[in-house]
Amino acid sequence: MKNSTLSPLELVTEALHFAAERHAHQRRKGDAAEPYLNHLAEVACLVAAATKGEDANLVAAGLLHDVVEDTGTSRSEVAERFGEDVASLVMEVTDDKSLPKAERKRLQVEHAAKKSARAKLIKLADKTSNLHAIAASPPAQWDSERCNDYLDWAQRVVSGLRGVNPALETQFDEAERKARAAIASR
Repeated sequence: MKNSTLSPLELVTEALHFAAERHAHQRRKGDAAEPYLNHLAEVACLVAAATKGEDANLVAAGLLHDVVEDTGTSRSEVAERFGEDVASLVMEVTDDKSLPKAERKRLQVEHAAKKSARAKLIKLADKTSNLHAIAASPPAQWDSERCNDYLDWAQRVVSGLRGVNPALETQFDEAERKARAAIASR
């Protein structure tokens, strides 16, 4: 189904269904091992709230932001099903998995400020959701130093995203505060 034939609500629910199918066997890294779909849904909710529900393509891209990176889905498949705008947004926030992890992380920091405003919203929502997860259920194999290293890196990425949505930036800052407190109390 192509995006041009879908209403905004149909687009978002189709993206949710597609993401659920593609990420069905993935779990979060935390002790709770919650379904990865919970993360995608939270990112979409944060994006929807930040845009007051005015950008269905952006919400759909929030749901699909990891589908190319993590599931082997192609950009062309995303474009065919959800349109070029959604596919472009997904690709703008997709890491190149052929690169070493340290390089991918470095590039996220370096490229954050250069992203479009819409891609910045997805990235900011993604980092906020990740910090919520660390606060609620940090990965058991991550010691405090590794958790704090992740939070420091997320803060560096978000420093390049600032100015796009003050309310979402405040949510990120609060999530960071809670994550740091949770790590300190471990």
